[in-house]
Parts: sequence; C-alpha cells; structure tokens
Amino acid sequence: MTNAPMTYALLTLFVALICGLLPIFSKIKDDPNRLKMFTSIAAGIIIASALLVVIPEGYELASEDEHELHDDEHASGLLLGGAILAGFLLMLILEGSGIGHAVHEEHHEHSNEHNHEHVHHSSSGWLLVLGLTLHAATDGLAIGAAAASGSVSITATIALAVLIHKGPAAFSLGVFSMHERNERKDSIRDVVIFSLATPIMMIIAYFALEDLETHLIGLAMLFSAGTFLYIATVDTLPDIHNPETGRKAMVFVLLGAAILGCALFGMDTLGLIEHGH
Repeated sequence: MTNAPMTYALLTLFVALICGLLPIFSKIKDDPNRLKMFTSIAAGIIIASALLVVIPEGYELASEDEHELHDDEHASGLLLGGAILAGFLLMLILEGSGIGHAVHEEHHEHSNEHNHEHVHHSSSGWLLVLGLTLHAATDGLAIGAAAASGSVSITATIALAVLIHKGPAAFSLGVFSMHERNERKDSIRDVVIFSLATPIMMIIAYFALEDLETHLIGLAMLFSAGTFLYIATVDTLPDIHNPETGRKAMVFVLLGAAILGCALFGMDTLGLIEHGH
C-alpha cells in the first residue's frame, strides 16, 4: 500500500498546481459561472463521499475495537459522533476567526466591483490562504487514514472526491491571489503552498496511522468526514440562499451526489468495493 499514498500524493499535487496556476497564466478566470457550477458539483460529490464512504467506513473501523473505547455503548456512540463534530467545528472556528476557505466567494465579490478600484486585503489574503491550506491538510488526513486502513477501493473513492474538489478550490485560490498580490510570483507561491498541503499531510497521516489501533484510524476518518461536511455545505449555502442562483446550485449539488452515488452502486454491484478490516 506504500505506493498508493505516493501515487495519490503526486496526483493531488499535479491537479492543484495545474488548476491553481491556470488562472494566473490565462484568461479562463473570466467565467465565474462555470466556477460556481464546478464548485456545486464538487460539493455534491464531497457530501456523498462523506455520508456514503468516509462515515460508514470510519464508523466500522472505529467500532471494531469498541471494548477498548468504552464498555458503555452510548458513550462509544458519543465518541464516534464527537469525532465528526470535532472536524466540523474545527472548520467553523477557523472560518469564524477569519481564517476562511471560501476563496471563490471573495472572487465573486471582487468581480462585481466594476465601479470602484479594487482594494487589497493583505492580512485577510494570508488568512484565506492559510484557511485553504489547513483544509487541504485535512483532505490529506482523510486519504492517509483510508490508506492506512488497508482498503484500496475506499482509499481510491475518497481520493477521487478530494481530487474533484481540489480543482475548483485551487482555481479559486489562483483567482483570488491575483487580486490580492502585487506580483505574479507571490500568487504562484500561494498556489504552491496550498498544493503541497494535501500530499504532505497524506504521507504523514499514512505512516503515522498505519501502525496504530484500527479504531484510531476510524476516528481520524470520522474527523475528516466532519471537515468534508462543513466545506461542502458552506461552499454552496451562499448560492442556495440566493434566489437567482439557488435552483441551479441545488441541481448541480444533486448531480454531484448522484454521480458518486451511482459510481459507488456500480462498484458495489460488481464487487469492487472491499473493506480493510
């Protein structure tokens, strides 16, 4: 399994770099509607991945050695649910503290400022880059934990969901960084920092978790699922609440969830989904 984390690490690095540098060196950023569409579809895939893959698999792994956690079944349930809640609240606290991740929303706001000069927010720019990088690290934790569990198909499914979300996120960072930075090299630096976060954390998580108890790997996966749920919902909530974009956003989120759901159903029918315990 050692080769698998390295392969996924290289894939996530490649996707993030290409998508993040694309708006810096091209004019593709001039179509914000397409970015919203990709973001909504990715959100649906991330939600489906969390609810259909990460949480069920994490729950099974975490409860496999349940006697080592608590003799009280109720307490065990609280611990497993608490791991998901902890991941969700971490992202909530980061964003509530100004260390946000929703860079594409910043871009949408800036793109509508046609009648006045753009104002650079150097401090908030760094906070947003930090927020995105921290989220990218939690993506790496999810893939690394899945790889440590020994399940090839589960690892591949989570990695696919992360890769699909990584493109719009990296693209958004590239667009936002161009608005905030005075020089292109600074924007390139932002994208490189973001791009390295997932593969580095993925490798660290894999080697750190592979020798741990099975239930600890499960808890790490549940924690990552909490971050998945927060990111996916917050990415689409602004558009859902907007009367002009709500219906389209809903359709694209449902489409993303349906794509992964159908893919998982097909894989399960063909017996391609196996478990690492």
